[in-house]
Amino acid sequence: MRRGVRLGVDVGRARVGVARSDPDALLAVPVETVARVGTPIARIVEIASEYDAIEILVGLPVSLNGGETASTADARAFADELAAACALPIRLVDERLSTVTAHDALRRSGRSQRKSRSIVDQVAAVVLLQQALDVERQSGNPAGTAVASGQEPA
Repeated sequence: MRRGVRLGVDVGRARVGVARSDPDALLAVPVETVARVGTPIARIVEIASEYDAIEILVGLPVSLNGGETASTADARAFADELAAACALPIRLVDERLSTVTAHDALRRSGRSQRKSRSIVDQVAAVVLLQQALDVERQSGNPAGTAVASGQEPA
């Protein structure tokens, strides 16, 4: 298992949930919810710098049968923008059911869907990041697929 903090990013239409791992990549924890308006890419790059992240994992919301949706295209475009703005490796990871799992966990903890709106994206980011960490730990390979960098070589 590679050592280093990873960020998990759950891209929503209104908000982007951000989670991070510990340096040993054992556990994912919530960081913040970033508004989709304004400069969400810049804020995520700042967060990556604050935590000295080694890579950013962006959730790819595919349908249950693995097909592409409008949300899939949106997440791909967001990951491409992030890759163009950031020198870190960006990977797309399958996040099927991460938001459903997040809503379920929050409901079981006694939070209503209305009260959970501000943090559900963070919890979904935790779910997708933890799944990616577990995949890497089990397989020895990073989860997901790399996004081509938009950065010019130094």
